Amino acid sequence: MAYYLYFGYTHKTMPIIHLPEANRPQVLMQADRERGLLDLDPTQIIDLYKQHGALLLRGFGADIAQFSAFARRFCPTSVINNSLGRRPIDAAAKIQTVNCGTLAFSLHPELSREPWKPDAALFACFSPPSRGGATTICDGVALVRALPEALRSALVPRRLLYKMECWPELLEFWLGDPKPSDALLAAPPSTCPYFFRRSGEQVVRMFTRPVLHKPMFIDEPAFGNFLLFARFSKNLPNFPVLDDGSPVPEAWLQTIKAVGDSLTVPVVWEAGDVLMLDNTRFMHGRTTILDARERLIATFFGYVSFALPNPEEPAQPRWRQADFTPPLRPGLQR
Repeated sequence: MAYYLYFGYTHKTMPIIHLPEANRPQVLMQADRERGLLDLDPTQIIDLYKQHGALLLRGFGADIAQFSAFARRFCPTSVINNSLGRRPIDAAAKIQTVNCGTLAFSLHPELSREPWKPDAALFACFSPPSRGGATTICDGVALVRALPEALRSALVPRRLLYKMECWPELLEFWLGDPKPSDALLAAPPSTCPYFFRRSGEQVVRMFTRPVLHKPMFIDEPAFGNFLLFARFSKNLPNFPVLDDGSPVPEAWLQTIKAVGDSLTVPVVWEAGDVLMLDNTRFMHGRTTILDARERLIATFFGYVSFALPNPEEPAQPRWRQADFTPPLRPGLQR
């Protein structure tokens, strides 16, 4: 059913709003007589985003400039995803492609392998595939609701431990010293999101997050972390691990994956579509891409101006002060 929602906006035209329903967890916002994304009422977008966590904006003919301006209305700062397989579309605007491979991807929130997981993940379709290559989405809150009670209870008190290598430039970036002393490793600056340990000649960085976390705008637990992508797309058996250092039990993973798969829905792209996800609540993935040459999806990952405080983040995190580009491993190119 279509709803015309006004929210006190003064424009003479308003988009047609289809609220979520069975097998469509996202709000579908269709153009009526608007000229583009920038005709939309930002307050309306924010209200729908907070309540539902996923919006598909269709029929507004988004191009790169519109997509960038729309994203910046809500996200004053952004983060670049340094993973391989992406290329810049508009480097100045912090807009990249998605991973340019063709494999299907398991569910994940964007950049959940790092402590600066963005608040919002935005995608724009500039060239839709004729077959395959759908983006998939899953509400992490709905996933927790559907878990067996025994597993949900087992997950509630647990945290995930992410442990990664360091290199001199990274240590300089976070600690101000490429060769930090034991004292500095033991007491990093308050703005640093990691804790550190020596492992032989190496320094490793670590951070933890709850297995089930509270999203920014709903008072229920959600599942949204790197586990499914790590195990089922990357084949990483020990990243992340549980807070005591033990691997996440395979039975847990298989049940979570099965429940997530049952709740996952595809977004079949049309040219000019924009998908806006609450990255603290929704996960996304994709189906196999059959012809990478015809699919062009842009991304923007950012931190919303209306964010609520996150107790897991350090004081004054860098990514909320200015656009954030994490330090690259040596030898990698941006």
